[in-house]
Amino acid sequence: MTFHLNVVSVEKQIFFGLVKRIQISGSEGDLGIHSGHAPLLTTIKPGMIYIVKKNNEHEYIYLSGGILEVQPYNTTVLADTAIRGQDLDEAKALAAKNKAEKNITNSCRDLDYAQAAAELAKAIAKLRVIELLKKAM
Repeated sequence: MTFHLNVVSVEKQIFFGLVKRIQISGSEGDLGIHSGHAPLLTTIKPGMIYIVKKNNEHEYIYLSGGILEVQPYNTTVLADTAIRGQDLDEAKALAAKNKAEKNITNSCRDLDYAQAAAELAKAIAKLRVIELLKKAM
């Protein structure tokens, strides 16, 4: 069985179509969503959405965070930022990771540390999507 998936960011619609299942990083852990899933509304943390399309093709999309709404036959992801895996730049993600690690080391205020930790989580999530995409090819 399949269900409709709509992934949108502030800028544009990233994905719309029929899928067999998805896996996404929820605020309380990873979630597997299949057709007929119980209704759910939750926040999502920086990570990825792994999509298995109707034709069994796979797709990875980086998400910087947002909201997931699940209905029995329709699921919507409202992301702050969403980037298809193949569009991610590994060099930029590595540079962002290194910068965030440096900022964590040099932070002297809680606010600086929290912001650097959030940036580090986003950079690590991007690198994870890139790594999984490389393995899938």
